Amino acid sequence: MILVRLKGLLDCLDRRFELVREVRRAPRGTIHWSEYAVRSLPAARILSVPCTFPDLRDDRFLKGAIRFAVERQLRALETQKEHGAFVHRLIELAQQLLQRVQAVPTYVPSATVFGAWLRRPMRTEQFVGGLQAIEWTVEERGLAGLSDLEGIPWTMPMDQFFEAWAETIFRVVAQRTGGQMKVGRKHETTCPITWEPPYLGSQKSLVPDIWLEWDAVTLIVDAKYKRHWEEFQRQTWSNLEDELRQQHRADLLQTLAYANLARTPKVIACLAYPCSSESWDSLRERGRLFHRATVAAGSRSVDLWLTAIPMATTLERVATTLTDSLRPSLQ
Repeated sequence: MILVRLKGLLDCLDRRFELVREVRRAPRGTIHWSEYAVRSLPAARILSVPCTFPDLRDDRFLKGAIRFAVERQLRALETQKEHGAFVHRLIELAQQLLQRVQAVPTYVPSATVFGAWLRRPMRTEQFVGGLQAIEWTVEERGLAGLSDLEGIPWTMPMDQFFEAWAETIFRVVAQRTGGQMKVGRKHETTCPITWEPPYLGSQKSLVPDIWLEWDAVTLIVDAKYKRHWEEFQRQTWSNLEDELRQQHRADLLQTLAYANLARTPKVIACLAYPCSSESWDSLRERGRLFHRATVAAGSRSVDLWLTAIPMATTLERVATTLTDSLRPSLQ
């Protein structure tokens, strides 16, 4: 929530006139003749004219306060890197915001300054929300480390959260099985599509979400935040809605396209959908957590897996189950 509010505040900031005192090569505004006569002329600096003038500039103090808040949040987030990919995404957002205020010095506003900012005319909801985020940070509330959160949440779209959760789980699987892992979030899996002529065409690249590779096996995971898994458990394929079936066909074709990028003798293309903890426990106990198929692809075959990842179960349970299911394919 804090980073999103700071971004909104940056997006809505207007430039304002400030009185600036500078030594210029040409007169502008009010010229300080006495200072010019005492300091510039005796030193033969004829083109050093001290002036005071109004200039349209960014609000340096407010941007400095934003920089303080972003840097403080970033330091707190960096202490939590081991807690998952969603933390890395928040760090990326903080770094992007920091680049936008890098040119101004850090400024820690006082309560009096906050009050003056809040009395400004033409205040917007984004402006007030951003100031509140800065105030929370100054008071060390809502930090991502071990400070007092006081109920201040993070916000992230659920599809991004599910992809980050899947990435966190499969990173543990890679560590336990000795696999090399790449992720689409960091553009490590991007495969460009070259069109002729180049200005035509549609999609410009293929970007699998998660790519795990061993000596002879590649596992490609596409995490989809959709209700498909639960629907598959309740209804037969023929009874599913047409839109749902079309979406699932598109998911399958996309995953099989990713499988074509692998170079190992064995390829596993996996579609991972979210499900409830109760459904996951039930399927696990009945040995139905994976649906498997094989698709011929020239001289080799592609194993297609459909599985579910619960959103409210411990990382250890899910990672252990996935690791145990994958080991036979690695032997």
